[in-house]
Formats: sequence, C-alpha cells, structure tokens
Amino acid sequence: MLVPKNDGNGRTIDRLETALWRGQIDRRKFVQLAIASGFSALAADAVAQDAAAVQRNQRSLAENLKGAYDYIVCGAGSSGSVVARRLAQDTSKQILLLEAGGTDDSPSILAPLQWYMNVGSERDWGYMTEPSPALNGRSIAMPMGKALGGGSSINAMVWARGHKNDFDGWADLAKDPNWSYEHVLGIYRRIEDWQGPADEKRRGKGGLVWVAPAKDPSPLAPAMVQAADSIGITAYDDQNGAMMEGVGGCAIANLRIRDGRRANIPASYLHPVMGQPNLTVLTGAQVRRVVLSGKKATSVEFIWNGGVRKIDAGREIILSMGAIQTPHVLMLSGIGDQAELKRVGLEVVHHLPGVGQNFQDHTMVGGCVWEPNEAIPARNNSAEATFFWKSDASIPTPDLQPFLIEIPYVSEVTGPQFKPPASCWSIAPGIVRPKSRGYLKLRSNRPDDKIAVFANSLQEKADVDVLIRGIELVRELGNSAVMKPFVKREAVPGPLKGAELEAFVRNGAVSYFHATCTCKMGHDDMAVVDNNLKIRGIDNLRIADGSIMPDVTTGNTMAPCVVIGERLAEILAIA
Repeated sequence: MLVPKNDGNGRTIDRLETALWRGQIDRRKFVQLAIASGFSALAADAVAQDAAAVQRNQRSLAENLKGAYDYIVCGAGSSGSVVARRLAQDTSKQILLLEAGGTDDSPSILAPLQWYMNVGSERDWGYMTEPSPALNGRSIAMPMGKALGGGSSINAMVWARGHKNDFDGWADLAKDPNWSYEHVLGIYRRIEDWQGPADEKRRGKGGLVWVAPAKDPSPLAPAMVQAADSIGITAYDDQNGAMMEGVGGCAIANLRIRDGRRANIPASYLHPVMGQPNLTVLTGAQVRRVVLSGKKATSVEFIWNGGVRKIDAGREIILSMGAIQTPHVLMLSGIGDQAELKRVGLEVVHHLPGVGQNFQDHTMVGGCVWEPNEAIPARNNSAEATFFWKSDASIPTPDLQPFLIEIPYVSEVTGPQFKPPASCWSIAPGIVRPKSRGYLKLRSNRPDDKIAVFANSLQEKADVDVLIRGIELVRELGNSAVMKPFVKREAVPGPLKGAELEAFVRNGAVSYFHATCTCKMGHDDMAVVDNNLKIRGIDNLRIADGSIMPDVTTGNTMAPCVVIGERLAEILAIA
C-alpha cells in the first residue's frame, strides 16, 4: 500500500495498516503489533506515520468541504475509483468523490470465500427485479455494490477482459477506433500487473492492477480444464489471452486476490492517493440529483450526515453509480424520456429517451450439481475455473460462460426441488451474449423510492435455447471420465428433456451480477452518451460506468468497467 512490505509478514502488516488507516487501532498499538510480527521498529513507525497522515487528511477534508470542486465524481466503484485517481494526478485540480455506501474494510469484503455474504447486506443496494413470466413469475436479486469499490467490493473477484469482438463492436457503434480491441488491449497491458504465464503481446507487468490465476486451486479446477479439453473445449493457460480472441476455451480463472485477501479496485487506484490534499473521498454520501442551469450541469445535490448538501463543479460532473443508480439519478435530474418523467411529476429538462432502456445482464442457471465421494473444501473465491464457448459454431463470438462453483449452487426453486447435499460442487451454465433486453421504470419522483427493474431475463426464447445447450455441455463435462474421481452421483438436474428442461432453466435462472447498458454509448436516437462519454445535449456531464456499454461484454464486467474509467481519463486529458 503506502510502503514496501516485508515478504515474510506482509499480510499481517497489510491488515494492521488497514486497521490503523480505518481508525480501528491507534498508532501505538499498530507499532507494537507490527514489531511483534517481525517488522523493524523504524519501518513500522514509517508505515504508521503514512497511514495516520491519510486518515487525518481525509478527516480534515471532510470537515472542511469546499463549496466547489473542479470535478465531482459520483460513485466510487470500478470506474469511479479509476476516474478519481487519474483526475487527482493533476494536483492543481480539486476532486470530490462521493460514495453512497460505507468503507471497504468489512471482513466479508476482504475474505475471498465470504464474498457471497455481502449479497443482501448493507453493502448491496438490494435491488430485486420485477416478477417475470419468463422466469415463471419469479423475481430475482440484482446485486449492486454499495461501498467504497462498488461491485468490486462484493463480487467474486474475477478479472475477465471481454472478447475481442466486444470492443470492436463498441468502436463501430461509437464511430471511434479508441474503443476498439487494439486500443483497449493497450489499456489492459498498461494497467495490469499480471502474475501468470508471460505473454508480452497481450499481458502487462508493473501496472496498478494485480491479476493472477487462482493460486493453489481446488483439485476440481484443473480437472475441469482437463475435462473440457477432453470434450473438445480447448484448454488454455490464461483466461484472458489468446483464448478471448477466437472461439473460446477453458482455463483457470484470473482473480483479484492478493495475499489471501480481496484486492478491490480502490485498493489499486484509490487508497494510495487518499493522502493527497486535492482528493476528498466522502462515504455515506448519496447523490439525489444533478442540478442544471439550462442544458449545463452545474452542481450535485446529495445527502450526507443527515442533511442535504449541494456542491458546485467548476469543470465536469461524472456519474459512475452503475447501471441502475446512474439512470435513476439522471431521471431525477430531469434527463430522460419526457413521457416517463411527466408520468411521475418530474420537470423535463432534456428529453433523452434511451435513459434506463437497453438493460442487459448475464443470466446463470443454478445449477448443474454433483455430489462427491467426500467433501472437497472450496478455495480462493470458490469459483476457480471457467470456459467460454459457442452454443452454435456459426456465431462469431462465444455466448456461453459456465463457471465452476465449489458449493451446491442452486436457486430458491431448484434447491428445494432437488435437495443437493452441502458437500456438492457445481458447474453453473451462463449466457454472456443475451438477446433479451429490459428497462427501468420510475416508481415516483422521490429519490428514496428505488427504481423498478424490469430485467426481462430469458424473455427471448433464443436465450433459453443457449442455456439448454450450456447445460448439455456442462453435464457432458461433469460426467466425463476426467471428473469421475470427484463424482459419487449427479445431483442436479439429471437427464431432463423438453418442457421439463426448459422449466428447469427458467426456475434456476439467477443474475450473474452484470447489470449494464442502460445509458448506452452510440449515435442513434436511443444513445445516451457519445463516444467521449458526454451526455448528448448536456454540457459538463459525463458517465463512466457499465451503463454506457452498448452491449454487455463477454464475461464478468469488472475489468471492462475499469477500462471505461481509463478511457474517460484519456478523454479528459485531451478535452
């Protein structure tokens, strides 16, 4: 973090430094514990001084809020943390970063195997989709991070860049080669500190973002890779290398886990610069609306410490609150479809019909489950291998991403239906090129009323067909000779066919936690931002988060959201 750590006891020092930085222990206690763990007194004191200085700096900045900042970044997630860091590198500019959630030091955030405990907690916005006929009347959870780090603090820590075709498609829609795979690959290589097999063409070293293959994985993970290869899904040594430029393949997952702890995006981007006097980070600051003067964004209104505050932005306001909160705040600010705004009594400042439309998410089925001969403890994030493959060889991009999950992964319907034992492991099929599209709908004009999420998952029958093909592949893999040493019996679903199999898909469908695309980039009538992430028709207001994706990327969305933040930093550097 702030100073180099001794290799032998770095984990202990990191934990102590975090506790000191958060005010959980005082400086004297920190030094005592650091020395006891083998650190020199001089080094321990230096770390203590740095951490205490950061704490004092942020406390002082919060106590002395300015009436105006050069830039206000709303949301400290995977994109917002990046934008704030890059803007703060210009020490002549004052940056305010607003985060509705709390800090990122909860044990369930830091401990990789506890990540699922964040879902439904105070660190999750707690969105549920509206009941859907396509899911047999079910509502499903749509987790969105509400803490410093956003989704990167509550997700499964998977670093999935996306497929080459994703970014080339974005570049075509944006009419801008700077969104192409060639350019985005350069960003990935610049920001990564890759710990896996060398690949100078595709992977970077020495950047801010630590990425590594799952360390010492469960024996299930390499077995799954070998089993996939045995049924024709090529094995690779890197999930994000050549595998994501072609037809796909299977590999050990790339993870953001370092020294046994979650490495969220603020750990890489934000924590190291929070000692700077030009970066103010407020947690517990929930944005209500952007204030506009005509068609120009001038200030942000937010709730903090129990009161409403309004702070001006001298240059730009950046919305980075995610694919549900960002469009909701836009609507509350009078930007959106005029009929929708008028329906709930909001003043229309700017008619922009695409706000809250084009909702996309990956859908996973919970799940295909096997009972082992004896329990196999989960390791790392409990999801250590994945494959990308095409449901139909004629399509250009892989549309399936099943994941090994080292617990019995089932839905609230399929769990009671099949009753798999607690010792089971799973491979959960997932669709990553969905055809179904949803939308958001205001419940009222009150900021505290959550917006309604009509996800429409599996509304298109083609998506169900893709997942049925995924189940066939996953069952073939799980029942293969390679996996036989880990299988006593197949627990879920067995050889279902026809209507029973379709019902299983619809009853087992859950979110992959990848809500995106509700403020899409482009140039058609439904585009919300242009290629420079500027909201069309509004000055001094941009978006940098997963909502700007025209189409969701092929795979987990944390890494592409970091790229979106880096792209905005590039844009603002030349704006």
